[in-house]
Amino acid sequence: MVTYNDIEEASGIIGQVAKKTPLEHSNTFSRISGNNVYLKLENLQTTGSFKIRGAYNRIYHLDQNQRKNGVVASSAGNHAQGVAYASTLMGVESTIFMPVFTPPSKIVATKNYGAKVVLSGESYDEAFKSAIEYAEKNNKTFIHPFNDPYVIAGQGTIGIEIYEQLKDVDAVVVPIGGGGLISGIAIALKHLKKDVKIIGVEAEGAQSMKLSVERNQIVPLVNLNTIADGIAVKIPGPLTFELVKIYVDKLVTVTDEEISRAMYLLLTRGKIVAEPAGAVSLAAVLFNKIGLKNKNVVALISGGNVDYGLLGQVLEKGLIEEKMMTKVILIIPDKPGSLKKILTYLSEKQVNVHDIFVERTSKDIPAGMARIILWVRTLGNESIREIDDYLTKENIAHRIEE
Repeated sequence: MVTYNDIEEASGIIGQVAKKTPLEHSNTFSRISGNNVYLKLENLQTTGSFKIRGAYNRIYHLDQNQRKNGVVASSAGNHAQGVAYASTLMGVESTIFMPVFTPPSKIVATKNYGAKVVLSGESYDEAFKSAIEYAEKNNKTFIHPFNDPYVIAGQGTIGIEIYEQLKDVDAVVVPIGGGGLISGIAIALKHLKKDVKIIGVEAEGAQSMKLSVERNQIVPLVNLNTIADGIAVKIPGPLTFELVKIYVDKLVTVTDEEISRAMYLLLTRGKIVAEPAGAVSLAAVLFNKIGLKNKNVVALISGGNVDYGLLGQVLEKGLIEEKMMTKVILIIPDKPGSLKKILTYLSEKQVNVHDIFVERTSKDIPAGMARIILWVRTLGNESIREIDDYLTKENIAHRIEE
């Protein structure tokens, strides 16, 4: 098992490599949730996530022969970058196995940190199996992403930092994939402040730890279905499973919609870029999953290595939900000037056209007419009502989808 002394030792080891990340109070998220919300920003950590902590501590403890032979890891992205960077710092060769659907940005970043990348399997667990086989065949040390005492101790250094930054912390909300992060943090904080609540959060479509704890045995998931690829793990580790049962007070889940909303609010209200796995903790706080009010609550933003395409989708979805973007469908005469008149009006009202689509050949479009689909950036509900009133006044057949 892992002890507080192990975590304290790790804190000294990684001190020159890992940053002591900020703990920031959020007035906005406090108001929304009814708690005093603080964000522990591991998205600002070296390599963009907390993973450098555990990876460096594990590789530091290798003997000289193990360092000479090199290390192997499997990861959906963040552990890969942590191992690659830590290995490079210590002059150790690293080979990383990643699922074939890993976001390209994470693959490129891992290579840039000095690792050899091998794409294998459609999920983390399949990449994991390939990595184990490769390590055994080539006499290399496998660096487990979560089920390893040194890795857990390294991640636990976040718990020490949180206590140093907020001694009267009441609860800490932590993402769960395999469970290494929450295990380390829980061990540290329960030693420093026995009454602190540790709450773990999984994606609804990847709740392997929650189901396992509820059934008191490790339950492998058959399928994973979540945008939070960084915590999409089918099978918890035996060590982390036992530690979670001992130290974690509550396990909850959040939907992809809730994760997306949390990412949007972090970006627009907090100016913080978080990946889906990194935003699940705040999603749990904002959507009242933690069952607390008027408490000092820390939400761990565990990483910011988000796929840019997904981030764009999250931003657009958030704009639609806040009535800052809307879809306007028109049926107008298919002749010069018909659309120009409408676009001129929108320009005068400071409404920006994001996309335009034109259809002429569908059966439900009368001859000589065209269907125009406009995605427009608006100033909110009042702006949408003005557009609706104008189109009605001009006898333009239309529908606004909010």
